[in-house]
Amino acid sequence: MARFYGEIGFGGSVEVAPGVWDDVITTKNYRGDIVRNNIRSVSGEGVNNDPTLSDTISIVANEYAFTHLSNVRYIKFRGERWTVDSIEVKRPRLILSLGGVYNGPEDGTPNAA
Repeated sequence: MARFYGEIGFGGSVEVAPGVWDDVITTKNYRGDIVRNNIRSVSGEGVNNDPTLSDTISIVANEYAFTHLSNVRYIKFRGERWTVDSIEVKRPRLILSLGGVYNGPEDGTPNAA
């Protein structure tokens, strides 16, 4: 089984101006195992197919990860940021299922939308 060490981005709503809320990302590093390693290509609306991972990564989670479970936005894997499609809780681990490429805000920067 391959090992994993990398960052996970947690999002939280922050008021960036009066009445304007945005998602700000906080990153934490975790280690674990790559349970399933699979890449697939999904036909999108554009000219090229969209890369999608069907990987599953099991991380050893701390209390921060369990407390902010619903705020997980992405995981950095293979040099890219990927969305987390689903999370399974198996204490002391979290099983993260990955999906498409993450295009949202990164660490500490509000979304520039």
